[in-house]
Amino acid sequence: MKIHMTKYLYTTLGPKRREELGIILPHEHVFVDLRVPDAPGYAQADTDAVVRLMAPQIEAIKAQGVTALVECTTCGVGRRADIDLAVSRATDLPIVVPTGNYREPWIPAWVAGATEEALEQWMVSELTGGIEDSGVVAGWIKVSAGDNGITPLEARILRAAARASVQTDAVIGSHTIRGKVAMEQLDILEAEGCSADRFISIHTQEEQDFGLHRALVDRGAWIEYDHVGRAPDDELLAMVTRAIEFELTHHLLLSHDLGWYDPAQPGGGVPRPYTHLLGNLMPLLKVAGVDEGSLRQITEANPFEAFARG
Repeated sequence: MKIHMTKYLYTTLGPKRREELGIILPHEHVFVDLRVPDAPGYAQADTDAVVRLMAPQIEAIKAQGVTALVECTTCGVGRRADIDLAVSRATDLPIVVPTGNYREPWIPAWVAGATEEALEQWMVSELTGGIEDSGVVAGWIKVSAGDNGITPLEARILRAAARASVQTDAVIGSHTIRGKVAMEQLDILEAEGCSADRFISIHTQEEQDFGLHRALVDRGAWIEYDHVGRAPDDELLAMVTRAIEFELTHHLLLSHDLGWYDPAQPGGGVPRPYTHLLGNLMPLLKVAGVDEGSLRQITEANPFEAFARG
């Protein structure tokens, strides 16, 4: 007898079932600090100021039909689950916050000095009990690797992430520019018993060899084209339709990688909107003949399946 496990997307507004959600943006940022973690004033900001700047950006995508957003700011680049929660409550939009850590040199000293076992326990605790004292349960694991190859420290974090994923079913998304490096990361994950379908190759579009996009999907991984609104629409249209033509539809994620409040900038800077996917690219894809079912698969079903866990 086959047992069907209910899966949930773990958000700032609690766990959400598939039927509670529609369109999900799988790679955006509400708050980011790209200064290194020991920089003066790192990740510090007035919560109300962030809400004032970012709430209109969230309201704009809600008006388009977006029902949830995945925050991709992790430890090392200014993660603030408490701020994500405040923005989420102000706009009534669920936000999915990660555990994990970014790549070198954005790795805090305590992470660099921790054992794999300690890092694993930390990630599991955030995925099950919550992030610090925010009351937010982490929904997924965000890591990264150097552009030219994964370093020993990044590999240690990845192995810990793999073990945390096995325990919690949380997906691991990695900022990885080269497809070859993403394949090496999959080797590490699988050696730790983590299934390839719990891995998202973030920034897949940066890999120019489309054969590696297909190779990642053949292994079961998710690929993410997350430069919508930053690349020319004709380039995006060609990339997405090619992926659909080669039957990668059920493993494809689309997003902007935009936002955000930057505490290093006066007033948090000028955020870039998350509206281009639905306002520009989706209509172009429809004109190009992409059917409604495929578009719903990519923008609704895929993000939920990738980020939800049992």
